Amino acid sequence: MYIEERQPGENGRDYALRVLKENIIDLELRPGTMVSEKDLAAELGLSHTPVREALQDLASAQIVDIYPQRGSQISRINYDLARETQFTHNLLEKVAVQLACRSATDDDIRILQENIMLQEFNMANARKMMQLDDAFHRELFRIAGKLYTWNMLSSYTLHFDRIREMALYSVKEIKIVNDHKQICAAVNRRDEALAEELMEEHLARYIVDEKEIREKYPADYFV
Repeated sequence: MYIEERQPGENGRDYALRVLKENIIDLELRPGTMVSEKDLAAELGLSHTPVREALQDLASAQIVDIYPQRGSQISRINYDLARETQFTHNLLEKVAVQLACRSATDDDIRILQENIMLQEFNMANARKMMQLDDAFHRELFRIAGKLYTWNMLSSYTLHFDRIREMALYSVKEIKIVNDHKQICAAVNRRDEALAEELMEEHLARYIVDEKEIREKYPADYFV
């Protein structure tokens, strides 16, 4: 497990939750792995309480299973849950991109285009690509005036996010950068119908790529 520095003003619970989420999504904490509250607290330099609270938050999202007296297990990948969170993504992201078409300024488009340029430069770095992908979608919600909705959405879509990252490592032809270019262009033209259609196609890629993902990763990663 890799440990990032604690951010200014970040409490122990939020720090533990952020680091654990990142390690789960990056598969540093592999599906099916057992973890202990004691060991995690030592690695993070925290007391047991914030780590326990973070694990409980992750259990609520069904990404961790807690077994009293035994420890906690990182859940295996459940495509049914991923599809359900993708369903929520589809609904909210399509509305957000429509609203972005109505309110995007020239500066907003420039920010999106700069993000895409960074994606093109970092295509070989899956972890960085994941961060830039998130940043692109976050910007669309910001432009739409729905940043609180983005924060809420990103807090419970770990099953989908884990598959997104796996797709970046396993799918032979990376199409998300071109997707983002087309979405940005549609927003710039204020073409709501096209932007919505492109967003739906973009979000569907990670589920469509299930066969390639399963071929690359061990069978016991999946339910």
